[in-house]
Amino acid sequence: MEKKIKVGILGATGSVGQKFIELLKNHPWFEIAELGASERSAGKKYKDAANWIMKSPLNKDISELEVKKCIPNYESKLIFSGLDSSVAEQIETDFANAGYFVISNSRNHRFDKDVPLMIPEVNAEHLSLIDKQPYKGGIVTNPNCSTIGMVLALKPLHDAFKIKKINVVTMQALSGGGYPGVPSMDIIDNVVPFIGGEEEKMETEPLKILGKLGNSEVIFENDIKISAQCNRVAVIDGHLETVQVEFENKPTKEEIIDAWNNFKGVPQELQLPFAPIKPIHYFAEDNLPQPKLQRDLENGMAGSVGRLREDPLFHYKFIVLSHNTVRGAAGGTILNAELLKAKGYLDKIN
Repeated sequence: MEKKIKVGILGATGSVGQKFIELLKNHPWFEIAELGASERSAGKKYKDAANWIMKSPLNKDISELEVKKCIPNYESKLIFSGLDSSVAEQIETDFANAGYFVISNSRNHRFDKDVPLMIPEVNAEHLSLIDKQPYKGGIVTNPNCSTIGMVLALKPLHDAFKIKKINVVTMQALSGGGYPGVPSMDIIDNVVPFIGGEEEKMETEPLKILGKLGNSEVIFENDIKISAQCNRVAVIDGHLETVQVEFENKPTKEEIIDAWNNFKGVPQELQLPFAPIKPIHYFAEDNLPQPKLQRDLENGMAGSVGRLREDPLFHYKFIVLSHNTVRGAAGGTILNAELLKAKGYLDKIN
């Protein structure tokens, strides 16, 4: 690999920003050069601005970096955004207008018609939407964390058997709400049956991700009907989802398992650094997958499925598990950036 690409991280003091820092340590292609956060953190050393909550120790060189304001005067032309949605839209637009490539975990640009909503194993061809964007740089977005795990599991089934209806109920980990998250008195001995905006995301984002690429935008997969109910549970990491599906052409159980076991995408073909060898791991045991046991499979980048059974209301039901802060957030965003690099979009900033 040639000289590493310098990257900046916006929202670097937050939980997603910290996960970017943790995962990018020793990355073969990318090197953290700049960190951005709010004005109250700007001008401080990172170790003084951030309350480090990751399991691994903070890298000494990163700890000494001075935090910058989130304005497009960075040397790094590749930007990872973990910004809060309350401020992300304008800041990301400003960076893209100024010639930066912004790979975002925020929701604000996900439904812009010329912005890819990317899961690289699922819709890598949508990356060409960048060519239609009005920016000197570009914006690519990561879907919602709960959407990513579900769509990874559904993609090979939809391609082979065409899904018509989906009912999904989630049990979502605390880390998905950021730090410090849900107060302990609200979640201990409890389940919170509401996560603001989450159900709407799960019912709409898959339609864009599974859609076909048109001339200048994605033609949504509007033949699929999705119903979602989302719950916050007392698990630190790992979103577990119960999924029911109805197909246009009902497959056998064996055909579904074969589709999962044989599923690979562009990241596997290109052997991207963050790509799992197997995007989906199927478990035949009745009590798997479980967050504590399977969330870290392939460094947290692989999804797990299990408990596949016929369903009296739909055709089949099964369980999906994914690591929400790795595959569902920072890790998935890094994989998007790797795809950009592999497809030549970052050549001019190298």
